[in-house]
Amino acid sequence: MQTLTLTRPDDWHIHLRDGDYLPTTVGDVARSFGRAIVMPNLTPPVTTVPQALAYRDEILLNRPTGSDFEPLMTLYLTDQTRLRDIIEAAQSPQVHACKLYPAGATTNSEAGVGSIEGLYPIFEAMAQHQLPLLIHGEVTDAKIDIFDREKIFIDQCLMPIIARFPELKIVFEHITTQEAASFVAAQSANVAATITAHHLLYHRTDMLSGGMKPILFCLPILKRDIHQAALIRSATSGDPSFFLGTDSAPHPRSRKEDACGCAAGCYTAHAAIELYAEAFEQAGKLDYLEGFASHFGADFYGLPRHSDTITLEAVPWVPPIALPFGRDELMPLRGGETIKWRLVRPETGS
Repeated sequence: MQTLTLTRPDDWHIHLRDGDYLPTTVGDVARSFGRAIVMPNLTPPVTTVPQALAYRDEILLNRPTGSDFEPLMTLYLTDQTRLRDIIEAAQSPQVHACKLYPAGATTNSEAGVGSIEGLYPIFEAMAQHQLPLLIHGEVTDAKIDIFDREKIFIDQCLMPIIARFPELKIVFEHITTQEAASFVAAQSANVAATITAHHLLYHRTDMLSGGMKPILFCLPILKRDIHQAALIRSATSGDPSFFLGTDSAPHPRSRKEDACGCAAGCYTAHAAIELYAEAFEQAGKLDYLEGFASHFGADFYGLPRHSDTITLEAVPWVPPIALPFGRDELMPLRGGETIKWRLVRPETGS
């Protein structure tokens, strides 16, 4: 039987939600990941250190028995973010970054940033205090084609930020285009990017051919196959600028299958490392998965790599079509379909 042992990986971009959704989401991420950067786009958003710490406590209460999974907290930047919020965040050992959502770009981004240039004093403070900036990199002008919004964000917003604040550590989240991949590869070690499993495994034809498939609708949206190929090359290149970030984003089934506008997000936490293994194996680069999943993100954030390991085995399995999600249910990616790789659960050995 083929097996694959990796240093325990981390997820550098995940949505856990809150309340009675947490038993499912926290249990799923903790099954294989040691740490995760937790997105702050709750309702209301997590904008201060006390709010982040309260959210962290809620996550820990839902951590599976015996798990040492560690949530790494973030603050949600708004036009009202204060310099003292940044200083408090930098001083907190539990807060590891701040997240920039352009207002209206994605789920729960209504409180996001309207004027990026207006946040330049905040970025300067973040650079001084070595607090990373995480960016959802899309412009939100309704006149701009949805497939072009990431590329235009690079030119209009990201390049000026990097030029103005070269010491600021930046993670360009869930990149989706060959332009983004090339841009990040050409930057200094202060600029990195996360890549999702679903953007490695699928492109827009998979989502649209034969009818719209809500399960694959996410933001930034899936792009053409040439962009998917560029992401695969970057993820499997061994370049430490690129590392794992699932952007696993759960929604109730009623919202995901809403005919009046399905919610954006793919839920992959239930099988994330297995899906990445599939993508890397398809590329013939399985040996490169450990760096991408377990080393490069920790190095970028200045955190120690884990000393323990996980093991995957090439044993096909089929995840459930639906998972419990509070009073509703959620539809995981590849639910009811075969996944080649399976995590060997330490408690059972199988």
